This record gives sequence, structure tokens and C-alpha cells, in this order.
Amino acid sequence: MPNNIVHFDIHADDVERARCFYERVFGWEFEAWGPPDFYLIHTGTADDPGIHGSLSARNEPVSGDGHTGYECTIAVDDLAAIKAAIVANGGTILLDEQEIISVGTLIRFADTEGNVACAMRYVD
Repeated sequence: MPNNIVHFDIHADDVERARCFYERVFGWEFEAWGPPDFYLIHTGTADDPGIHGSLSARNEPVSGDGHTGYECTIAVDDLAAIKAAIVANGGTILLDEQEIISVGTLIRFADTEGNVACAMRYVD
């Protein structure tokens, strides 16, 4: 499996305001899913499904160390090998393996520049 970007998450202080923005500007469709203030984003059409996304409430305030921008997820076959490679090459594991039922197992990491991304071993 190539290690493709397969998911992005938009962190928002006001989830409904952000949802309305992306609906109006890009025509994306939103589907309530899972915890409160969490939506799946459908960015494409029937002919071209686009990339999988989500919109969620920001966990940390922007004025502190909160996320700004999009957090991408990279699909991987061997999560343990990827974790080891991240650490061996100067990255940091921020969130160790977290299972998302019926989806897969996720880690969040920072690269050498402090950029945050995720890697996930998806359920087959």
C-alpha cells in the first residue's frame, strides 16, 4: 500500500460556523457522526468522491497551543514500523495508538518542525 494522505480534520472553535463556511464556500456535505460536534465531510461527487475529511471541536484554545489548519491522516500498513521510523528520524509521538471502532488504529505525531499529522492502520 502506498502511504497516501486519506483524511483531513478541520479543528474549529465554533463547529457550526465552520460547517456553514465550508458548505457555502466549497459545497461540501456534512454528516453528523460519532461524538457531539463531529462531522464527516464529503468533499466530492458520485463520479469523484474526493478526499475523506472531518470537522471537529478544537480541543485546545487557539490562544494556547491549539491546532490551526488541517490535520492530515496517512494510511499505513504497519503502524509499529511507522512509529519507530518517526522517532528514529527526530519526530515525536503525541498520541499513541487509539482505536477508532470499525475504522482503524490511529497515532498522532509531530515531525521535526513541529507539524502535526496522523498515521492510521485502517481496518480491512
